[in-house]
Amino acid sequence: MVTGRGLLPAVVLLSILLLPSILPASADGLVRIGLKKKPLDENDRFAARLVQDGRRSISREHGFRLKNGEDVDIISLKNYMNAQYFGEVGIGSPSQKFTVIFDTGSSNLWVPSSKCYFSIACFFHSRYKSTRSSSYQKNGKSAAIHYGSGSISGFFSQDHVTVGGLVVKSQDFIEATREPSATFLVAKFDGILGLGFKEISVGKAVPVWYNMVKQGLVKEPVFSFWFNRHADEGEGGEIVFGGVDPNHYKGEHTYVPVTQKGYWQFNMGDVLIGGESTGFCDGGCAAIADSGTSLIAGPTTIIAEINQKIGASGVVSQECKAVVAQYGQQILKMLLSETEPAKICSQIGLCTFDGTRGVSIDIESVVNENADASSGVQTNSMCGVCEMSVVWMQNQLRQNQTQERVLNYINGLCERLPSPMGESSVDCAAISSMPGVSFTIGNKTFELAAEQYILKVGEGAAAQCISGFTALDVPPPRGPLWILGDVFMGVYHTVFDYRNLRVGFAEAA
Repeated sequence: MVTGRGLLPAVVLLSILLLPSILPASADGLVRIGLKKKPLDENDRFAARLVQDGRRSISREHGFRLKNGEDVDIISLKNYMNAQYFGEVGIGSPSQKFTVIFDTGSSNLWVPSSKCYFSIACFFHSRYKSTRSSSYQKNGKSAAIHYGSGSISGFFSQDHVTVGGLVVKSQDFIEATREPSATFLVAKFDGILGLGFKEISVGKAVPVWYNMVKQGLVKEPVFSFWFNRHADEGEGGEIVFGGVDPNHYKGEHTYVPVTQKGYWQFNMGDVLIGGESTGFCDGGCAAIADSGTSLIAGPTTIIAEINQKIGASGVVSQECKAVVAQYGQQILKMLLSETEPAKICSQIGLCTFDGTRGVSIDIESVVNENADASSGVQTNSMCGVCEMSVVWMQNQLRQNQTQERVLNYINGLCERLPSPMGESSVDCAAISSMPGVSFTIGNKTFELAAEQYILKVGEGAAAQCISGFTALDVPPPRGPLWILGDVFMGVYHTVFDYRNLRVGFAEAA
């Protein structure tokens, strides 16, 4: 979950709680956080609507197993709708238990405080009581984390934090005293444990992971995620602190360097639909691996094409149709005359810049703008639609389509623009005919089949299916930005290599 600066992509679905039990640390120096699965509850549709708020939810169950004859430390988490994976930590002495999201898209640890009096949601979750901990140290500095759908606020405190069999001493964390009830009232998680870089840590608090490494609690400065996507199995997955488990991936990992510390951000290449280039990222795009995001979020331009190809629902944009009707022929002629594509929209007067956006826009503001929009594009909608149309037309012209077919295709996309930060339904019966969607990372193609990127709720005639792709527009220079969440990480085992500042992906086993 990209929360350090307020970016929350769309889908968040809740899980069911199970009782925990903590086990000893592993003799091999690795700390394993196991994941359990819970059958879907299609009646919990109100909880599923948290999709639109971009919140995570959490559940947990501790487990135990042997690996190579050695005890291993497992914290079992619940998997709800193949979209959310949750675990447990302890804070204080004696340890007070909290369910948290292990989130590579943020960097702070926060849980509800016993001093949270005025947010109803707090009363439905475990709350930290400093008076019950002998290791508590007062801090008192105020803190707030801003989300697209609201904010949590409170103050910093310091205490020991238990993760599996490890005790992180003197860890700064946030006691939340205010939470947006509309989001957290029905959430099954208590808080969030961020695994991002300190650069996005609110209040400059040292993240839990940094202290794990500094205090010598892990064998190697590496952690890895395996998410089990098979709903009929009891084990939901595993997080390993201090290394990787070779039982959970096939072949070798493809590693790419972290390009900007904050999120686990790296450069990604082209995006393909059915093996054909979309043309949007063939020159490269920024991407982040985010364990706290359920779906894959990307620019409206490409998400619209993906959703159109898989038959997903969308919203009709009259602004988009107007741009195509009034300027479509002109844009086509300029492309055919080899006018620089990045300058077309400014030359025809729909954009006020010349090929690049002149200001850096904070991601949080983009989320808030998108959450309030109704047309599927940003505030500067005519400019945004023009830019999308240029990309769409370029791609169609590369396929040697006639001008008439190009304009008809663009009009069709205008009728299926994805709702900002929202879910798009698809026909469950059509999954077998949907194209694969691929991402180029480190010169290797990582493909998702339809059954891997579609979330299915319920069975039989009552089943509902949701596209695993949601729209989020982040302008340059920060964007375009892709967020590869659980839909992607469930298919590809992911390694976060802190020592070498790189992210690795391999086929999950």
